[in-house]
Amino acid sequence: MIYQKPDNHEPEGAAMRKSKLENYETIIQTLVDRYLTVDGLAYACGMDVVAVNERLGFLIKNGLVEEKKCHSKTLYALTKRGITIQKTLAITRRLDELKVTVKALDKELIAIPRLSDDAEEPRRRR
Repeated sequence: MIYQKPDNHEPEGAAMRKSKLENYETIIQTLVDRYLTVDGLAYACGMDVVAVNERLGFLIKNGLVEEKKCHSKTLYALTKRGITIQKTLAITRRLDELKVTVKALDKELIAIPRLSDDAEEPRRRR
């Protein structure tokens, strides 16, 4: 098997590993609206099954994720507490995006001359 470098236009070594917190967020986000097995969750999150098992243990212990038995499979789903945490994280992420947008708008507004001063100038000349 020949290894090919992924074509993602990033310099080698530029991609950083996700932190534990980011992995927890990814698992929580992935479990919104669906039940998944450990293998399915690992695939959907792009994580190793061992790492997913470790993170699931923590999330179950803290009441964010629960195990559900379905036939011979163990499925994982968010609890009400997990859904609340997911919504809070989504709102926080959106507020961070808005903060960046507001900063960019502020910079642009400074560059634009005050239109109200220009509109009042012809009135003064009369």
